[in-house]
Amino acid sequence: MIYSERAKEIFAEEIQEFERLKETIDEHFDHVVELIYNCKGKLVVMGIGKTGIIGHKMASSMASTGTSAIFVNAAEAVHGDLGMINSDDVVMLVSNSGSTNEILNVIDPLRKIGCTLIAMTGDKLSPLAKGCDEVLWAHVDKEACPLGLAPTTSTTAALLMSDALMVCLMEKRHFKAENFAVYHPGGALGRKLLGRVKNCMTTNVPRVQIDTPLRELVCEMSDKHLGITMVYDGEVCKGIITDGDLRRAIQKYNDLHVTAQDIMTPSYKKISQNAMLTDALATMDKYNITTLAVTEKSTTEAIIGIISIHHIIDFA
Repeated sequence: MIYSERAKEIFAEEIQEFERLKETIDEHFDHVVELIYNCKGKLVVMGIGKTGIIGHKMASSMASTGTSAIFVNAAEAVHGDLGMINSDDVVMLVSNSGSTNEILNVIDPLRKIGCTLIAMTGDKLSPLAKGCDEVLWAHVDKEACPLGLAPTTSTTAALLMSDALMVCLMEKRHFKAENFAVYHPGGALGRKLLGRVKNCMTTNVPRVQIDTPLRELVCEMSDKHLGITMVYDGEVCKGIITDGDLRRAIQKYNDLHVTAQDIMTPSYKKISQNAMLTDALATMDKYNITTLAVTEKSTTEAIIGIISIHHIIDFA
């Protein structure tokens, strides 16, 4: 057997199931998003076994993207962990068959607590589906397992459904990169996103005067290694010259006596030193540039530094 070819077949089988599943998503998904978004308490995800692992990932992803969420193992719930749940919570019960005893056993106690119940199941006619307020139907016709026994396609379908929920809730909450960083302060990404422009900018600003000859401004740009130079008239910044401006000038002019004023771009993008690095990245992305001039405050014009995409990437 060529296992790489078999792997491709398995991928194709699962993708086919997910394409079919995608077409079944309807207004019930909208209702679930609204239920979770408007929840005054937290989202409690409950499952057991392999779907429990998916449920744990769901709760973790939700919690890190703005939705207060925890995972409770359904088997442990009836031995005291139901005490973590209150009437303001929304509970998501995950079971492909919708007939798992450990899951069904928590429905009545959860009803007594008074929380809202959502079923994520592959069988919308199952006891679980009938016992909940809302149903997310994550049905697949068959597992990738050749015996049809090991949870494969069904668990991935539940994962896809939970990811779709998470992203929709992120967008509804207008969850931003800086919010993400607050929940991930220990990682390198969190440190970068929580940083401010002043933490990684350079104060060694390339600068030339408007009458600086081409040869000298090339030397200034080469020495500072930023691919730009600011152009001044005395102490007032009048524009910027980028590598692109320089290449176009060399193509356009045969006269090496042209000056910085002849080839500069009068307008340039600025950012305050106190701005978040996420703001700097957003500005660079919006204008398709890699470098920003830095000012002391957003209301001031004097340039005190330069920040480039490379500064942000290297910052930790």
